[in-house]
Amino acid sequence: MALSHFAPAQNKELTADENIPIPKVEFDAQGELKMTVSPNSSRNDFDFLVGKWKMHNRHLDKRLANCRTWTEFDSSDVNTKILNDAADMDTYSTTQFPGMGGKLFEGLTLRLFDPKTRLWSLYWIASNTGKIDPPVVGSFDQNGIGHFFGKDTLNGKPILVVFRWDARNKDRPVWGQAFSPDNGKTWEWNFFNVSERPNE
Repeated sequence: MALSHFAPAQNKELTADENIPIPKVEFDAQGELKMTVSPNSSRNDFDFLVGKWKMHNRHLDKRLANCRTWTEFDSSDVNTKILNDAADMDTYSTTQFPGMGGKLFEGLTLRLFDPKTRLWSLYWIASNTGKIDPPVVGSFDQNGIGHFFGKDTLNGKPILVVFRWDARNKDRPVWGQAFSPDNGKTWEWNFFNVSERPNE
């Protein structure tokens, strides 16, 4: 059952970890994002996600609107490696997604590893839009923290997007998403989930 509230999340995993800063964003002469790959980036970085998961989510009701109301809900996810292990794909499912009125919401993430740049590109597709979002690109550091950046729009205005994967505990990984309206000067976190293996 989805739950909306103003109170802070009871689970601290579903909040921004202030001890993990978002890396400074850099741009090239054309205004495109400059991505610096981690020395240890590899095609095996998302192996920890393979299999089935149950998730608890925390979703900000409105984005970049000074909103303080969050909705918490549950979902499930199935992940597999594809394309001769050069890519990773998962399917996310829930009937509790905010604004869907109890209808089934599904999302698909496709993660592609570029062997030349050693950067990952993550693509998100949602069943309620039928569109592929622009990719977020990045890598994991030596501590198991991954930041992935991209450009998008919100309400017709340009924004930056960051995904953060915290895989320090591979049995309980945490994902977060934040938006920036000012090229990375400030960020607003708007979505978190923590995963654990289902009891089967």
